[in-house]
Amino acid sequence: MAKIDPDSPVPKYFQLREILLDLIDSDELPIGAAIPSERDLCQRFGLSRMTVRQAVDHLVSEGRLHRVPGKGTFVARPKIELALQLTSFTDDMWARGMEPGSRDLDRRVVRASAHLARQLGIQPGDAVHFIERLRTADGEPLSIERAHIPVALAPDLDAFDLTGRSLYALLESRYGLVMEAGELTIDGGIADPDDADLLKLPRGGPVLLLQRRSFAGGVCAELGVSTYRADRYQLRTLLEIPARRS
Repeated sequence: MAKIDPDSPVPKYFQLREILLDLIDSDELPIGAAIPSERDLCQRFGLSRMTVRQAVDHLVSEGRLHRVPGKGTFVARPKIELALQLTSFTDDMWARGMEPGSRDLDRRVVRASAHLARQLGIQPGDAVHFIERLRTADGEPLSIERAHIPVALAPDLDAFDLTGRSLYALLESRYGLVMEAGELTIDGGIADPDDADLLKLPRGGPVLLLQRRSFAGGVCAELGVSTYRADRYQLRTLLEIPARRS
C-alpha cells in the first residue's frame, strides 16, 4: 500500500486523497464500500484526524464519497458525463449500458405565451404539447424533462404512451421530425421542493438546469427545460487554443 511521504512538497491531505482515489479506481474500494474510519486512517498513515478529515471532505465534495449519518463514509457511484450533443435521454443511457426509464408526470395541450412563442418560432396562442416526465436510469431518478412541442408539427402526439419510450424516436418515426441541430444553455440552481422529492434529493439540493431548443428541417421542433441531479452528473468538454491572428 502507498505511504505518505513526509518530505514531499505535496500536502499530506492531498497525498491521502490520491491514495484513496487509487483504491477506488482499482476497485479495492468498490462502489458502496465503506472506507476505513478516520481513526483507522490516522493510525495507518500516521496522520492527524484534521488531515484525514480534510482529505475525506475533498472527496465528498467531489462526489467520489458520500456520508451516511450514523453509519460511515462510502464510495459513491461515479457521476454520469452530461452529453453535450443532440441525443435523446433514452439513447444516451443505452449507450452507457444503463436501462432508461420514464414516468409521465403531466401531459396536456397549452396555449403559447409570448415568450414560449418566440422560443418556438410560432404565434402567441398557438397550441403546444406540454410533456413532463421523470427520467430514470437503472431505476434511479436522474432528471425531470419538460418538453414543449408545437401541435402543428405533431398533431396527435398526446395519444401516444411515452412510458419507457424515446420521444425523439417517436417524433422521427411518426412525424418525420429528425432533430439535426440544437442550442443548449446550462445553469446551476437548487431544486424546488416538488422536484427534490421526485429526484430523491434533500430540499434545496443542487441541480443542473438545462434549456434546449432542438431543430428539425430548420424549424424549432422542441423547447426542452430539464432539471438534472448535480450529484450524479458532471460536465466535460475539450479545450482548444483559439487560432492566433497573424
